[in-house]
Amino acid sequence: MDLIPRREIEFHFRSTPAHLPVARAAVEKFCELLNMDPDDAGEVILSIDEAMTNIIKHAYNGRDDEPIDITLTPVGKPDPHSLTITLADRGAYVDPSAIKPRDLADIRPGGLGVHIITKCMDEVTYAPRKGGGTVLTMTKALQPKAAGTSKEVSP
Repeated sequence: MDLIPRREIEFHFRSTPAHLPVARAAVEKFCELLNMDPDDAGEVILSIDEAMTNIIKHAYNGRDDEPIDITLTPVGKPDPHSLTITLADRGAYVDPSAIKPRDLADIRPGGLGVHIITKCMDEVTYAPRKGGGTVLTMTKALQPKAAGTSKEVSP
């Protein structure tokens, strides 16, 4: 049975930090099914975590009952050659020119989410969401697992 995802999958979360581990686990499994290199999958998972954290903190000002929609889309046929991820919120829209990583010389806790996302992903864009909010789109090229690192995946 072919278990490689060839269609998008959507997840709907609430803006509570308690949902972060569930989102990470779902994305990890999706990356595994795509046979993604574990290091690349780790970067995707970290980016999702940082993006959701930023949405909770900045778009929703810490409110824990607001929607966060995540769509994972494998791109390419017959086999996916990249993964596109969108995160959509209904919070306050922020002009993308205002979304910048802070200077890494400014040593203090927090504030590295945008820097991490832009370093981990191949493409990152922000756009207004129809109806209000922001859509973050991130793309990662798929590099297959190195030989000898594959695991059996059971349905």
